[in-house]
Amino acid sequence: MSLLDDIKAMAAQARKELQGVVSPEALEGWRIKYLGTRGAVKAAMGRLKEVPAADKKVVGKALNEFKDGLQSAFQQLAATLGTGARAAKGPKVDVTLPGRRPKAGHLHVITQTINEMCDIFGRMGFTVAYGPEVEDERHNFVALNIPPSHPARDPLDNFYIDEATMLRSQTSTIQIRVMESQKPPVRIVAPGRVYRPDTVDASHSFMFHHMEGLYVDEGVSMADLKTCVDQFFKAYFGPDASSRFRPSFFPFTEPSAEIDLSCRICHAKGCPACKYTGWMELGGAGMVDPSVLEAVGYDSEKYTGFAFGFGIDRGVMQKYGIPDIRLLFENDVRFLHQF
Repeated sequence: MSLLDDIKAMAAQARKELQGVVSPEALEGWRIKYLGTRGAVKAAMGRLKEVPAADKKVVGKALNEFKDGLQSAFQQLAATLGTGARAAKGPKVDVTLPGRRPKAGHLHVITQTINEMCDIFGRMGFTVAYGPEVEDERHNFVALNIPPSHPARDPLDNFYIDEATMLRSQTSTIQIRVMESQKPPVRIVAPGRVYRPDTVDASHSFMFHHMEGLYVDEGVSMADLKTCVDQFFKAYFGPDASSRFRPSFFPFTEPSAEIDLSCRICHAKGCPACKYTGWMELGGAGMVDPSVLEAVGYDSEKYTGFAFGFGIDRGVMQKYGIPDIRLLFENDVRFLHQF
């Protein structure tokens, strides 16, 4: 039998089989058998070289008509069955189902916390101020009444860029810049990143977030400071928040105090975050030292003020019961998506 006769026979057989196809799976099997890379059409074209030269034009035309006819029949039936050529490999799409909202990112929990804290202080009459993270010694030390011999200026305790420039170790630098630019009354909070070469553990990091507060006016007292801090803690942590002031010393405040919050992670029973004391140290506070007021041109006989500063990251830990500060910076999506 000649190739031309074989082509006619295969065409008839293929169309007969196609009439019995009723599913996408069966249609895909038919396509592979006749139109696949190892199908009947491909095999027939491979035999074209055996045809005498005088007959190649006629046989070649028949082959093309054979192939085009099968492809046309296949596409028509595929459209009738409502599927594509390879639909058998995947489920149909139900366009009547409701859409799925794509996953979107959100603000980091620290950013959320800064915004919430600034909002609370805003309701208490404070405005938000910002300053550079790369500072000079005047704003980071000199104007804050920290002498050259003070341990806080040790190169081992700071990230110096050169002899007179450094990464700020506290956002107290912003209060100096604000007081240099405006006259009392001043009531600001200053959030931002600060840098200290601390050993990293459950409650320490070499980079963390700090919130500085400053209020300068006539007649400001320690009672105003205690009331402000207590109201903030109760607004942010809840009405059951318990805080305490411990006498301390800072060169830029007199008198000075450490601010502690009763550990909300272990409920004051003791844990690694609070070093098993039941209290988490959040920062320091005190009345602004007269020498600091005089360094920015304020009359220390007329004006008084208080300042406070605490770690925002530790506030996040206390608010959400996070036992290790390192979790905040590891970028583990499983952790971050909870907030």
